[in-house]
Amino acid sequence: MTSTSLSRLNRRFRLSLINRFLARPYWPLLPLCFGVFIAADDQTVVVTLLPEMLIDLEVSATKVGSASWTITGYLIGFTAAMPLMGRFSDRIGHRLAFTVAMSIFMIGSALVALSLQIPEWFGQDGPGLEWMVGARVIQAIGGGAIIPIAIAAAGDVLPGSRVLIAYVIVGASAEAGGVIGPLWGGLLTEFASWEWAFWLNLPFGLVAMGLVLRMPSGVRRPVDVDVVGGVLFGLSLALLTAGLSFSGERGVWFYLLLATSLVAIAILVARLHSAESPIVPRSLLATPSFLAANSFHLLIGASLIIAMITIPLMANTVQGKSSLDGGLQLLRMTAAIPVGAIAGGLLTQRFGTHSAAISGIVLTVVGFALMSGWDADIGDPALTIHLVVVGLGFGLLIAPVTASAMRSAIPGTRGAASSFVTVSRMTGMTIGLAAIAAWGTTRFDTLVADAPAFSTDPAVQQQIADLAQSAGLDVFQKFFLAAAIMMAIGIIPALLMGRNDSRDQIETD
Repeated sequence: MTSTSLSRLNRRFRLSLINRFLARPYWPLLPLCFGVFIAADDQTVVVTLLPEMLIDLEVSATKVGSASWTITGYLIGFTAAMPLMGRFSDRIGHRLAFTVAMSIFMIGSALVALSLQIPEWFGQDGPGLEWMVGARVIQAIGGGAIIPIAIAAAGDVLPGSRVLIAYVIVGASAEAGGVIGPLWGGLLTEFASWEWAFWLNLPFGLVAMGLVLRMPSGVRRPVDVDVVGGVLFGLSLALLTAGLSFSGERGVWFYLLLATSLVAIAILVARLHSAESPIVPRSLLATPSFLAANSFHLLIGASLIIAMITIPLMANTVQGKSSLDGGLQLLRMTAAIPVGAIAGGLLTQRFGTHSAAISGIVLTVVGFALMSGWDADIGDPALTIHLVVVGLGFGLLIAPVTASAMRSAIPGTRGAASSFVTVSRMTGMTIGLAAIAAWGTTRFDTLVADAPAFSTDPAVQQQIADLAQSAGLDVFQKFFLAAAIMMAIGIIPALLMGRNDSRDQIETD
């Protein structure tokens, strides 16, 4: 074979790969992926915006735990909206559902940007943290609906042979939004103000809506929407999260909220068994691989939020770096997630879910274990290697979890299945954030309890600073160790997801 023939063959091979994975077959997903990217960006953008927002909100150091609700509130609203809107999209069509969700997201974004002025409109003094949290919840209700709608729409837009890669592309778009969020927030605080992170959602959202309105409306199916079940789910999550936020104190509020959340969960479970058309179809709840995938996703979410919060916070505190530096440090992990997602999709399609799932677990456990040994002076190349290992591990897990959950979704239940598999991860993130915030605060207070009182003596001041840095480092190391343990436990549900739910089975949906 001549060199010219080899060159032509090589060129045809490259074009074939590009056409198969990156070009025309998946173009219909681009409008959906753009909307997913915007919504996912706002999950993480606050991580680097928060210091500037706290200054403008006049939140003191003693109320930082309350300020964490700007993130927790978004996660609750984001998660609570998914089951209802996923089922709603099955009923009214994915195009209309996407438009409604994006409209709510844009309204919430504008309210967040105006949250410093809103109290004045009602004659209140000073900026109100409560208004900020409320606006974030509204924003999250719209944003939380976009991701399951896009995943469900992929099943209608593309043929079964391409659905697995389509799921991966949508998932990778969500991860890419999380990648850009902290960096985007850091850049805006550096060159503008935090409000612009929310004002810019309006033109971006209009573009996404305009693109999606050019798509087919999607199949409308006569399914019932269990509004009562959706409200019960949101209430259960909010009460459980609020209770866990008091876990460090273990006072009356902790036990009262926890007990109330358990009652709400019991009522929700009864509703799932008794309702004619429950918010999660019983055909899905009866599938072991669906339940295993969602249990695993819960652990993934809890571990992921530890990394998303701890990495930039550690950079901004014990390492003494700026918000932008913290965002860039987190970027080393999050940028690897979409790469891992594509690799996980190919592995799952070729070998089944176990190959990608076990590989992802091994990488995340090893990466978090290495991070649990970080000190204040950790630098490159070790820092980057550890973060990339964890990011690749999380990325590898996207396809096997999604494939295992979605393979049991018959037409008419794809919206519900896609929403629930996303809900499980977001629930893990929400509960995990509340738990680490409460435990971390208590642990830190315990470690600095013997610190000297404030003094003008430079030697005493240095002693106080050293003790605070040591206590913070201890807390962050324990966070990473907890994430490693949770991912190791994930091997149990991962093995129960089933090994062969790859290409052939997904094509039959």
